[in-house]
Formats: sequence, structure tokens, C-alpha cells
Amino acid sequence: MEPADFVRDRFNRRSIRLGAKGLVVLAVGLVFLGWLLNTPEGLLGKADAIGYAVCHRIDARSFHLGERQLSLCARCSGMFLGALLGLAYLARFRPRRGGMPSRSIWFIFGVFVLAFGVDGVNSYLHLFPLGLGVYEPQNWLRLLTGTGMGLVLAGVLFPAYNQTMWRDWDRRPVMQSPVAMLPLLALALGLDGLVLNENPLLLYPLALLSALSVLVLLSMVYAMLWMMVLRMENRFSQASQLWFPLVMGFGTGLLQIIVLDYVRYLLTGTWDGFHLG
Repeated sequence: MEPADFVRDRFNRRSIRLGAKGLVVLAVGLVFLGWLLNTPEGLLGKADAIGYAVCHRIDARSFHLGERQLSLCARCSGMFLGALLGLAYLARFRPRRGGMPSRSIWFIFGVFVLAFGVDGVNSYLHLFPLGLGVYEPQNWLRLLTGTGMGLVLAGVLFPAYNQTMWRDWDRRPVMQSPVAMLPLLALALGLDGLVLNENPLLLYPLALLSALSVLVLLSMVYAMLWMMVLRMENRFSQASQLWFPLVMGFGTGLLQIIVLDYVRYLLTGTWDGFHLG
């Protein structure tokens, strides 16, 4: 192949790739615009539409801004806020680490998962009139156990994401010892304290952050899946290169939310949460 032909061929392939990326970005933008136009008004309304796809949103099991319930129930608020906190903490202090947590951390995670499951089952049993639950459910306990589960999600998703995306990911464990985990646990308890304070000036941004966390988690998971499907793992060395996988992940996650919203709305005919009794 002549040098000029080689350059022309590379230019054509680059143009095709850029065109394909442009079409994907346009499609995601149109889907996002359609979602914005067909969901409840206001920032909290959009947050409600996100929570509507992943949470029962039972009023009695949620915290409130005055008389308005938050976009996610107490347990889901804890879980998604905890996950977002965990991801932000690890991105700041453990960047690009792809090693899974150490055995001692897995033991702590196991306790968190067990507490989440036990409290969730106990709360579910209290939906029935027979009084099958072991103890009276409390929103503060739902929040705490949800936050623990959120930290587990962050501790597993963060290294998996780094292993998939980065060319030069750090093989050290993302969490090495319980002592090293103490600052994150302290931050998580502080975050729960802000929620339990129920100050509207704090609950409003926290409600938005909990809904944002749903989009962040879905975008990361689907970005990883797209990279594996396209056989493009470990291609990236700079954060600026991640924009397109994350756009595809965001678009796919948004489609999942739209489908779940649509099905639930068909079944219930309302944007409200499930009603007890």
C-alpha cells in the first residue's frame, strides 16, 4: 500500500468511528430529552422518576422533606448514598486500584450484607397482618443497613471497573484492612446522621444525590459490559478517554429506567409509591 493510500485509509476509518460515536451521542441525547419531557416536573420530580424504577417508594418507609417523601425509601436512600460515598472516597484515595478487598474486609462486607438481608426480610414480613416480623422496623435501621450495603457495592464495583477500563490499573487491594476502612465508615455514619437530622436544607441535595447515584452505578456497570462486548477492555490510560464508554453506559442505564418506569406506570397509573393497605 502506498503511503498516501495508508494515510487515506486511516483517515476514513477514523471518520467512520467519529461518525458512529456522534450518532450514539445523538441517540442518547434524544432519549434523555424524551425522558425529561415525560417525567414529573422539577429536579425532585426527575429524582422521583429515577427512584420509581428501582424502589417501592412506600411513604411510611421513607424520609420526608416536610410532607413530601424523598425519591427513594430509607433503605434505598442509604444504599445509593453509601455507594456514591464509597465510590467518591475510593476514587480520591485509591485511584485505579483493581484488586478486590482483602479477606478481613470481606468478613465486614459479609456482616453488612447479612444485616441488610435480615432487616429487609423483617420489614417485608411486617407488610402482612399476622405479625411475623421479629422486631419493629425503623427507618433509621433501614438507613444504616442500606448504607452498609452501599459500601459493599462500591467496594466490589470500583475495582471491577478499574480492571475493565484502565490499561495500567493498580493490582493492590482496593481495601486492605479494617483499620484503613475506618475513615470511610466514619464518613458513612456522618452521612447517615445528616439524613436522620431531616433538615430540609440537607435532605434536598441528599435526595438528588441518591437519585444521581442510581445513574452513576448503572452507567459504570453498563460501560463495563459494553467494553467487554466490544472487546475493548484495558484500552484507556487517561480519564478523558472514558467519556464515550460512560455515555453508552448512561444511555443503556437510562433505557432500563425508562422501561421500568413505563411498566410500573402501566400497572399502577400513578407516579406515587406503593400504598400500604
